[in-house]
Formats: sequence, C-alpha cells, structure tokens
Amino acid sequence: MKSFSNKYIFIYSAVLVAIVAVILSVVAMGLKDRQQENIRNEKMQTLLAAINVTIDRDGAEALYKEYFTRELTVGTDGSILSEYDIATGEMISGTERAFNVNLKAEQGKEKAGQQGAFPVYLFQKDGQTGYVIPTQGNGLWGPVYANIALDADLNTIIGVTFSHDSETPGLGAEITTEKFQAPFIGKKILDENGTVVSIAVKKHANPEGEHEVDAISGGTMTSNGVSAMLGNDLARYQAYITNTLQSSVEPQPAVEEAANNNEKEASNE
Repeated sequence: MKSFSNKYIFIYSAVLVAIVAVILSVVAMGLKDRQQENIRNEKMQTLLAAINVTIDRDGAEALYKEYFTRELTVGTDGSILSEYDIATGEMISGTERAFNVNLKAEQGKEKAGQQGAFPVYLFQKDGQTGYVIPTQGNGLWGPVYANIALDADLNTIIGVTFSHDSETPGLGAEITTEKFQAPFIGKKILDENGTVVSIAVKKHANPEGEHEVDAISGGTMTSNGVSAMLGNDLARYQAYITNTLQSSVEPQPAVEEAANNNEKEASNE
C-alpha cells in the first residue's frame, strides 16, 4: 500500500510539473512579441537619450523616427555596407539594418579576421546633422555599453549614455549617472591630425583635457573597461570618419567644373 502511495505521488508530481511547464511555455510564447517590442523601444530610448532627448519607453519609436534619419553599417575599411532610410522604412543598400546588428557578434567576426559590420546612426536636431556610435565592452562583472553622440564634425561629443549588466552598485554602476556622463560633453575623439584617440577614463584627469575624464572613485576596473571599450570601438570607425570628413569638404565635380568655367570666362574678358 505504501509503495502504491509513493508511486501515485510521483506520477501526480510529474504530471503537475508537465502541466505547469506547458502553461509557462504558452505564456512565454504569448508574451514574446511584447517582450521584443519592449527591447526595441528601450534601445530607441537609449539612442534618443544620447542626443539629449528624453522620452518614456512607449513613446520612443515615434521620436526615434522624428530625430533619426539613417542607419548605416560600415566596415573598418570605411565602406558603407548597408543603409536604411528610417522615414520610409526601406533599405537603400545592403540587407541588414544597423538597428538589428549584434555588436558583440560583429566584434567576434573582426577578431576572427572577417569583415565586421558596425552601426552608425544619423540624426537631425536643431537643424544640424549628427552621428551616434554604439559601443560594447567589458566591465568588472559583465558587459558595459555606451552610445556616443557626435556633432557634424564627427569629433565633438554632444551626448552619451552608458549602461551595464552587473556592475557593483555605488561603484562601477555609477557609469549610468549624470555625474560620470556629463564631463564627456565637449570632449574630442580625434587629435589635430584627424586620428581617433578616443577618451581616456583615468584618475585625476585634467578637466581641461580634450581626451580624458575622471575615473569612478572605487570603480577602477569598470573605469578601465569603459576606457578600453571606447578606445577599441571608436578606432573601428577611423576610415569611415576620414572618408566622411573628406567628402564633406571636397567640391563636387559639377561645382568644380562650373567654377573653372567661370574663371576661364573671366580671363577671356
């Protein structure tokens, strides 16, 4: 009788566990679309925060389409691998939106000697064009992330957001605070020769220095991780930055030809 009772309890428990597992699976599947939407909206929210536009998660998509104009993926050779028009929702070139790029996977491709595709977001604010470059690296306990908003010169930082998965509260986790992020505004990522030198996060940084900010007190490892992340990731955009800046100052062929013709006409007169 005792054996039968134990067998009954075992079967009952197994059936109950199976039923609960099925219920949880169904609920998870039902919530999957909503979860993915929340992740997308949160990503848009952080991109907007980098350009100093604050909005709740549910309103992020509308403002993202208002401020951001293009999504690009670029190679370390400066080539544009894909371009997506945010307003029309159409791919102009390539096949993958920058928004959907797994940055860690692309970093892995690069380490393996393959061509990585790295995101660039173009935005318009107050009549000016700007760029947001996302980065990802390692803190003390896990991944750390940043969105770096640059002015039209692709040099001056006009906004940043930092986030993390598991840094220590009160120490490394302070990278998410305004106190840490505010000093980045106005700093430069290029030297006088146009070379990416990034921003060093270090103790006793010179507040007037264009390429350094103060490290977090008690968060040395996280600060070092942020510094390495910025240095490594921004350097990947060197060729793209150089190409973009050069193309913005070089005269278009038609304009140059018209100018030459005007000079010839003036000399003939």
